[in-house]
Amino acid sequence: MSSDDRWSAEEEDSQVSKLTRKARDSPFVPVGMAGFVAVVGYGLYKLKHRGDQKMSVHLIHMRVAAQGFVVGAITIGVLFSMYKDYVKPQFKNGAKK
Repeated sequence: MSSDDRWSAEEEDSQVSKLTRKARDSPFVPVGMAGFVAVVGYGLYKLKHRGDQKMSVHLIHMRVAAQGFVVGAITIGVLFSMYKDYVKPQFKNGAKK
C-alpha cells in the first residue's frame, strides 16, 4: 500500500483556513458573524438594565436583531456577488464595442 492512500491530519483543512477561504469567497460572511456577536454582546450588556421587561421578551428581541443583522449581511453579499458576476462584465463588454 502506498503512502498516498493514508489519511493524514495535516491534509485536512483547519477551522482558520476554512474561515479565511470563506472570507475570500464571500466577504460578507465575517461581517455577518461579527454583527451577530456584536448584537449578542450588546444584548447581554443591556440585560442588567432592561427594567421591568420580561427576560423572554428581551431574549426574543435580541435574537431577532441578531438574525436580522446576519440576514442583512447575507443579502448584501448576494447582491454584491450578483453585481460582480453579471452587471460588471456587461459594462466591460459594452465598453469594448
